[in-house]
Amino acid sequence: MTDYWLSKMFYDLQSAEMTQAWRADRSAVMKDYPLRDDMRQAVLNDDIAAIAPHVNAYLLRFYCAICGMTDAEFIDSLQPLAETATASDG
Repeated sequence: MTDYWLSKMFYDLQSAEMTQAWRADRSAVMKDYPLRDDMRQAVLNDDIAAIAPHVNAYLLRFYCAICGMTDAEFIDSLQPLAETATASDG
């Protein structure tokens, strides 16, 4: 299930002004969005595997890019999701 406020925040981060504010102080930006505690903590911890099921994949990829994550790091951060899916298949 997607999280509207998390998706909205990631969408809003596409503006140059918001990207700059995000890079300066994530917590200050997050105060404008009523995020659930678990999602707020996942963002602060850069826990992409926890965030991924709750947002659009394109918004997540953009978010990771503005946070300075390389493609390889992004793919590696999704590995726990692949492991969970594999475990539930067997």
